[in-house]
Amino acid sequence: MSTQVPETETETEAETGVEHSEPLAPAQEERMRKKAEGRAEREERARREAEERANAEEDTYHLKVFRFDPEVEGKQEPRFDDFHVPFKKGMTVLDALIYARDTFDSSLTFRHSCRQAICGSDALFVNGRQRLGCKTQLSDLDEPVRVEPLPHAGVEKDLVVDMDHFYDQMEAVEPYFDADELPDGELEEQRQSRANREKVKMSTRCIWCGACMSSCNIAAGNNEYLGPAAINKAYRFAMDEREGEDRKQHRLNIIEQENGVWRCQTQFSCTEVCPKDIPLTEHIQELKREAVKNNLKFW
Repeated sequence: MSTQVPETETETEAETGVEHSEPLAPAQEERMRKKAEGRAEREERARREAEERANAEEDTYHLKVFRFDPEVEGKQEPRFDDFHVPFKKGMTVLDALIYARDTFDSSLTFRHSCRQAICGSDALFVNGRQRLGCKTQLSDLDEPVRVEPLPHAGVEKDLVVDMDHFYDQMEAVEPYFDADELPDGELEEQRQSRANREKVKMSTRCIWCGACMSSCNIAAGNNEYLGPAAINKAYRFAMDEREGEDRKQHRLNIIEQENGVWRCQTQFSCTEVCPKDIPLTEHIQELKREAVKNNLKFW
């Protein structure tokens, strides 16, 4: 029976610092050293990974996202899906939705484009309020973050709603500049005073997101009401001094109809949710005054 010490015992003694009765060959010592270093590296890597997992568990946000797909059997019943998204400083609701879609469920559907609060495509109902997903910081919200499609609009899939009615109402006020007279010179500008520009400046910020229309109880109950966004767009042009009296009269005729400005009950809900801080209710009230002055004819 051999009396040679097994190699595994020699390695253990070398690694634990126990002296061997006989000196090891240089090659064997080098091999033992590399193995010890490898074990230390693996242990350190495992420790870091464990810390990262622990931090990830702590720094996640819980999203409850509305799901609905009328074309897929088994998904036609509305429900909420839960997503736990790793949190990073500056993360928005849209960032979290994109992560959830790209990491957990590629069928999650929502609209987004510029991600800079300009296109208006990602208006959502987040924690009971209309908001732009790209503008809303996760850190400002209580968990779980409940993400739903805009109320008072037909849901096409998940967070995507039908915007056709909203666009129809916007088009109804003819939202484009149409001057009665043009400058005489071919290259002469259509000038506007600074004071008039300041008057209409806020109304020009509308990004057609539909948040105000979704928040309006009057619009929810009356499908014919023009709504705050469309009336604000009418204000933008009716109050522009570069349009003549005939054109202004035409716009006032549009907005003072039965389902125009007089349907507004001054609830300020549209102003509260507007992501561009447009004083929508004020603009509607000013158009009401203009409509009265137009009918009385002695201003």
